Order: sequence, then C-alpha cells, then structure tokens
Amino acid sequence: MSKITVRPAASSDLDSLSAFDLGYSTDYVWQMQASDENGQVAVEFRQVRLPRSMRVTVPRDAQHLAAAWAKRVCFLVAEDAGQRLGYLNLTAGPAPGAGWIADFAVERRFRRIGVGSVLLAAAVQWARSSGLQRVILETQTKNHPAISFAQKNGFVHCGYNDRYYSNQEVALFFGMVLK
Repeated sequence: MSKITVRPAASSDLDSLSAFDLGYSTDYVWQMQASDENGQVAVEFRQVRLPRSMRVTVPRDAQHLAAAWAKRVCFLVAEDAGQRLGYLNLTAGPAPGAGWIADFAVERRFRRIGVGSVLLAAAVQWARSSGLQRVILETQTKNHPAISFAQKNGFVHCGYNDRYYSNQEVALFFGMVLK
C-alpha cells in the first residue's frame, strides 16, 4: 500500500464495489435477552464467545448498491493507485441532524491496514462540516469485527431494532456525537 486516498464515489464505481467480498469471521456475538415483567421492560446485550469461529457471508448485489447510491448524501470510496479498497455511504438519518451509516465495507484482502479508519474519519469530517450533530452506524449483532471497530473509533451503543434486517436479525446502533 502506498497511500490510501478518499474521494466521492462515482456511479462508475458501483460495479467494482458490488463485487467486494463482504464476508467476515467472528469468534463472538452480542446476545440479546429481553424480559417484560409487571410492566417493566428490560433488554440486555452481552458479548458471548462462540464455541468455534463462524464465517459469515454477506450477499450484496449491484441492485443494493444502486439503491444506496440513489439515497446517498455522502458516498465515499477509498483507493490506492486507482484500486478501490472500500466504501462508505452516509445518508440522512431518521432524526434531524443525524447521519446514518448502513453501507460501509472494506474489501476483505485490504482489511486491518487502516482503510476503514480513513473512510470513517473522512465521513465524520464531512458530517461535521455539513452541520450534523451525530452519526449513527448500524451493524448486526454477530458482526463482532464491526462492533469492535465502531467502539475503537469512539462510537457507543445507542440502540437496537429487533428483526430489523430482511433475514429477521437484530440490528445494533452505535452513535457518535459530533462537537
């Protein structure tokens, strides 16, 4: 790697970005436990070590990225010498003043070398300069690498949605207040 650069995405990037291997391996998941007793609702998440490492495939196709492209506010691409390494799509959040990161990926062979951190820093800088007050990042409970990445970069758990994804999995939300 010579130098990771970040630039606004172009529609011509979508084909190569949709070909990324988005799968990951994890040894941990966040397990949710909910109870509703006597009008008291309690929800707890705890990190649980799996009995063996789990490989997770993330199917995404050109249609998904095309839909994300249509809703884009800030769609960034990280590259090195013209080779696309990762992307991040920040859209308008459901709350005023919030940016939402649902599409954020680094090609598998370029992970753990700073690509994600460079992309996230560029998106946070863009959000600040655009007057946003917070940024929310979403991920699945089993995506421990993404959860660890979010926490390492200053995001804190701020919510969840049960059966959020099309496969009925729980989504976790991590937020960062911008100053």
